[in-house]
Amino acid sequence: MNVTDLSAVMRENGIVGAGGAGFPSYAKLNKKADTILLNCAECEPLLKLHRQVLEKYAFEIISTLAEIADVLEAEQVIIAIKGSYRAAVEAVQANLASFQNIHIGILPEIYPAGDEVITIYETTKRVVPPGSLPIEVGVIVYNVETIYNVYRAIRHAQPVTSKYITVAGEVAEPITLKAPLGMSYKELVESAGGATIEDPVLIGGGPMTGRIVSAYDTVTKTSNAVLVMPKQAFIVWKRMSNVRVDMKRAMAACCQCQMCTDLCPRHLLGHPIEPHKFMRSATSGVTKDVSPYVNTMFCSQCGLCEMFSCVQSLSPRTLIGECKAGLRKNGVPIPKGALMGEVNPERDYRRVPMERLTARLGLTKYNVPAPLKDELLEPKTVKILLTQHIGALAKAEVQVGEFVTVGQVIGRVDSKQLGVNLHASIEGTVVDVNEKFVTIQR
Repeated sequence: MNVTDLSAVMRENGIVGAGGAGFPSYAKLNKKADTILLNCAECEPLLKLHRQVLEKYAFEIISTLAEIADVLEAEQVIIAIKGSYRAAVEAVQANLASFQNIHIGILPEIYPAGDEVITIYETTKRVVPPGSLPIEVGVIVYNVETIYNVYRAIRHAQPVTSKYITVAGEVAEPITLKAPLGMSYKELVESAGGATIEDPVLIGGGPMTGRIVSAYDTVTKTSNAVLVMPKQAFIVWKRMSNVRVDMKRAMAACCQCQMCTDLCPRHLLGHPIEPHKFMRSATSGVTKDVSPYVNTMFCSQCGLCEMFSCVQSLSPRTLIGECKAGLRKNGVPIPKGALMGEVNPERDYRRVPMERLTARLGLTKYNVPAPLKDELLEPKTVKILLTQHIGALAKAEVQVGEFVTVGQVIGRVDSKQLGVNLHASIEGTVVDVNEKFVTIQR
């Protein structure tokens, strides 16, 4: 297999980053890479799926990493994982003797260890320049489920039609489920024994970066978790705040203590993102120096500044996100050649422990086992979004009334555009097609 073949397999089988933004995996393939990095940081509290999938399918995942490294002529593969994931570590160690130039890189128990810039530094001591991609330092990063999907595509010609998702919080049976794409979050909660409180709020994704979702929103290729939370929970309260109110609170209360900057993971690596300077400029309306605004483009939106660092519960991440969105809307590109500082010598003492973060968020009681149930769920209806990745929107390939089978292409992206195909996740009849989604009834 060569790069062209592997790229075609990834594209045709709909493989994107199984979490985060959903960058098409084929677009990362590059022979400039000397290192392939598997990210098993399980970055956010309560999520369990990546370590569980790696434990169960260690050989399949490692052999696929070896094949990708061989195709790209990469020198090494690093499996980045926290030492506390003992079962997954042991499963990997049991298979390493069969492969060359593959080893484990133990990650610290910090947040956000799964931010690829942080993961790369912790395992290789290479610093990705601000605004750049990992390939600039010779690294390609994939997460666990992405590589398992590559394995299934290469070995069994199986496209991506399902997603592993941890369901946690106020549910009777916290669990990690295998759900067809397009299944509703309501059905996922029911599959976890149902909510244990009335009128819960659902957060799609992790407690730090996820968003409030409807019970009728559906599973996509980047879904990682559904958290069932009470309305009074801190992580819910922060998401329900009004941006205008957030700005007024910042104008009245920000004391420029710099804690948001002192603990910023990217700033500690030398990136020119300083949340406290942005807060000073934004709340005072000062525009003589635009660098605090432009440098928001280097923010990873990890959320530490507003969910952990700020002693007054202000919202730097939210306000920075609004600024970034405004800059993009007005065509402002990510600055190139930004000046970069040295890695902060106090960085090791300013990293945020996961246990402390979990406690600060009020989630310790929810941090319980969520065992993996690997049997595919069988919803009667799925509503598959036609945009599930970075790049071009897929165009529907099916019509109402058409009978489809699992794995059949239902959405296609032009080969000249960035994007991947979408496939039917259940067998049944297409009952609705529009510009946003395809609905299939079993």
